[in-house]
Amino acid sequence: MKVSILGGGQLARMLALAGHPMGLDFLFLDPSADACAAAVGKHLQGAYDDSELLKQMAKQAGVVTFEFENVPATSIERLAANAPTYPPARALSVAQDRLKEKNLLRELKIPVPQFAAVNSLAELEAAVTSMGLPAVLKTRTQGYDGKGQAVLRQPEDTERAWQKLQGAPALLEAFVPFERELSIIAARSCQGDMVFYPVSENTHHEGILHFSVSRPDDHMQQQAEAFSRQVAEALDYVGVLTLELFQAGNKLLANEIAPPGTQLWPLDHRRSGNQSIRKPPASDPRSSPRGHNGGRIQRHGEFYWLHAGSICGTVYSWGAYARLREGESSWAKSWPRDFAGNRRTAHARTAWPATNDTQDRV
Repeated sequence: MKVSILGGGQLARMLALAGHPMGLDFLFLDPSADACAAAVGKHLQGAYDDSELLKQMAKQAGVVTFEFENVPATSIERLAANAPTYPPARALSVAQDRLKEKNLLRELKIPVPQFAAVNSLAELEAAVTSMGLPAVLKTRTQGYDGKGQAVLRQPEDTERAWQKLQGAPALLEAFVPFERELSIIAARSCQGDMVFYPVSENTHHEGILHFSVSRPDDHMQQQAEAFSRQVAEALDYVGVLTLELFQAGNKLLANEIAPPGTQLWPLDHRRSGNQSIRKPPASDPRSSPRGHNGGRIQRHGEFYWLHAGSICGTVYSWGAYARLREGESSWAKSWPRDFAGNRRTAHARTAWPATNDTQDRV
């Protein structure tokens, strides 16, 4: 069976590496000449909306998916007309637009922070007056790792924030006095079967995931699973889904939905936590291909405490870092490149059996 993926970056590469032992072949459409997934499958170089290449993808595919949420939803719609495509185009469209996302959550009666859509400086000023401060202004689309956001703490920040976002359609969200930032990963099959990973508690630095811990028996697990199930069923979702949450007291508020079908290092390894690639309820990379090709998603293994971290900037001595984790059930992978700046290039995760002294070790 061949899986066609819109996107050929590191997530697509991980999906292919997980799928090869299952007898799957892969085809990638990516505009980059040096797409890193090209080494593990066939690479079609071209734009994500190239009609001829999309036809080739659909013709060769047993199933189609996408690597990340910033591919055109219209391309997914065109592919879905000619081949089984998961997650559905509607899920992508909702997750690409924060306003659509928040409206869906409201329709499902899932609590969300107070928000207001703003399309002009005047509307932003009115929203600030109505909502109060502090608040955060976010672009409706394309935001990522803290980008496309501006914090407003006092009225004089209003114009500066609007200028920073360059007048893009936006959402003003009230600050939430949360106790923890959480995420939950769900995997849903074509038959509607669902399994859930343990809730992860996430720590961010400058908008980028820095540290994540997943513990067995988190007291917010049941509530997080219920919200995740509502979202997945409303979108008729197939694949791996992340729901980002704020914990305020004993209640959860939904923050964002992360839908990429090839989300192989859940809970959205880029910003929402990391689950172990080798731990329950199913090996993360295998959850997507199992769900997409009609397989049942399996539960196996025992729960583990997990530390996961992200590394930004160029990695010069990754082997030394990996050796520090030796003997601690560690797993590490990196894609170092010759660019500088606050860009994630590697990830590490360490798991320990859930014993009484594990928390101190984490």
